[in-house]
Amino acid sequence: MTPQSDPAARRSGGLFRTKTVERSIQDTEEPEHALRRTLSALDLTVFGVGVIIGTGIFVLTGKVAKETAGPATAFAFVVAGIVCALAALCYAEFASTVPVAGSAYTFAYASLGELPAWFIGWDLVLEFALGTAVVAVGWSGYVRSLLDNVGWHLPQALSGTDEAHGFGFDLLAFLLVLLLTGVLVLGMKLSARLTTVIVVIKVTVVLVVIVAGAFFVKAANYRPFIPKAQQQTGGGGLDAPLVQVLFGYEPTNFGVMGIFTAASIVFFAFIGFDVVATAAEETRVPQRDMPRGILGSLFICTALYVAVSIVVTGMQHYSRLSVDAPLADAFKATGHPWYAGFISFGAAVGLITVCMILLLGQTRVFFAMSRDGLLPRFFSRTHPVFSTPYRATVLLGVVIAVIAGLTSIEELATLVNIGTLFAFVVVAAGVVILRRTRPDLPRAFRTPLVPWLPAASVAASLWLMLNLPAETWLRFAVWMALGVVVYFLYGRSHSRLATEPAPRAGRTGPGPGAP
Repeated sequence: MTPQSDPAARRSGGLFRTKTVERSIQDTEEPEHALRRTLSALDLTVFGVGVIIGTGIFVLTGKVAKETAGPATAFAFVVAGIVCALAALCYAEFASTVPVAGSAYTFAYASLGELPAWFIGWDLVLEFALGTAVVAVGWSGYVRSLLDNVGWHLPQALSGTDEAHGFGFDLLAFLLVLLLTGVLVLGMKLSARLTTVIVVIKVTVVLVVIVAGAFFVKAANYRPFIPKAQQQTGGGGLDAPLVQVLFGYEPTNFGVMGIFTAASIVFFAFIGFDVVATAAEETRVPQRDMPRGILGSLFICTALYVAVSIVVTGMQHYSRLSVDAPLADAFKATGHPWYAGFISFGAAVGLITVCMILLLGQTRVFFAMSRDGLLPRFFSRTHPVFSTPYRATVLLGVVIAVIAGLTSIEELATLVNIGTLFAFVVVAAGVVILRRTRPDLPRAFRTPLVPWLPAASVAASLWLMLNLPAETWLRFAVWMALGVVVYFLYGRSHSRLATEPAPRAGRTGPGPGAP
C-alpha cells in the first residue's frame, strides 16, 4: 500500500486522520487484543431479534395508538422500519467491508476521521449505557409485578420505589446487570446460546399474541383507522420537539402527520439492530453473515411489530387501550386474563436479552476505542482463556449496574433515540465518503443506489431527530461537549495513529473469514 492510497499516511497529524481498513484488520490479529470468531449468520439474526424485541412492542404500541396514531400505529411501525432499513443497508456494507469491533465508531474512523469517530464512539457509549440501564429497570418492574401476583413483595427500599424516605435501590436491576456482565466475560458463544433460548420464548409469546388475539378482533375497533388530526397540547419550551422550537412547526396527534410523529416515538422499539454490527470481529464469515444478520433481524421484527399493532388495536378500541400494559390488558378486556400473565412473563424474560446485547454493544465499542488508544489501552486486553474484553466488560457492567440500581433514568431514555439516529447519519455519510476515497476496497455487500439511498437515510434520521424534545438535544450537546474535553485532554495525544507508525501493509482483502 502506497502513501497515496493510505489516508492515514496523508493526514496522520490532523483531527481528521483516518485509520485504514487494512490497519484496522491487522489490529484484530494482535494476540493480546484479539476476539474469538464464533458467530454465524443465525447467531447474528438471533442477537438482532433478541435486542430489538423488547419493551417497545409490549408497551409503546398502546401509548402510541391511544395518544398519537390510533389503529394507524401499524403505519408508524412501517415508517420507523423503513428509516431503520435505509440505515441497515449502509451498516451492512460497512460491517462486511470493515469486519472489526466498534460498529459506527470503527466505520467513522475509516471514512470521516479520528475526531468524528471519537464523537460517534462517545455517543455510542452513552447510548448503550442508558439503554442497558433503562431496560434493566423495566425488567425489574415486570419481575416485581409477577412476584406481587404470587404474594411475594420486595421491600420498597430495594425496589427503587421508596418514596417515603426519598431513596430506593433497585436491587433486581442491579443484580441482572451484574449477572449478564459475568455471562459476557465467559464468552460470546455462551452469550449466543443464552440469547437463543430466550429469543425462542420471546418470539413464541409474540406469536401467541398475534394468533390468539386475531380471534378477538372486531372490525368496528378499526374505525376510524386514521383518526382526525389534533394539534398537540402542552409540551411547550424545552419539552417541545426541536422542529417546533426552531421552525414553529407544530406536530399533530392522529391524522397523516400524526403517523410520522408516532414513528419518532416507536423508533425506540427498533433500537438495537445496529448492535449486531459491533460483533463483526467475532463473526466467522463477516462478509457474508453480517448483512444477513442485520437485515434479517430487522425484517423479522418489523413484520412482528406491524402484526401485533394491527391485532391489539383490533381487539380493543384505541381510545381504551392501556398505556402501561396494552397487550396484557387487551386480553383482560376480552375476558382472557390468563394471556395477560403469559405476556408479562414473556416480556420479563425477553428483556434479559435486550439488556445483555446492549451491554455487549457498549463493551465492544469501548474495547475498540481502547485498542486505538483513544481510551486507556489497559481496557483492550482480552481474557487469556475466554478471549473476551473482560476488563472493559467488568468496568462498564459495574458502573451500569449501579446506575440502574440508583435511578430509573426514564427522563433520559430519549437520549438513546438521539444517539442512535446520530449514528445512522454518520454511517450513511461514511458509506458515500469511503466509496469515493477507497473505491478499490473489496465489498462483499454493496449498499444500492449510492449516494441517493444514504442521502435518504440521512434525511429520514434527521427528521426523526428534529421531532425529539429540545431538552434531549440540550442534554446530548452537554454530553458531546464533555467528550470534546476528554478527547483533547487524553484521546488525541494517546491515539495510536499519532504515537505509532503505520505497520507494514499485509493483507489488503476484506479480512478473516472471507468466502
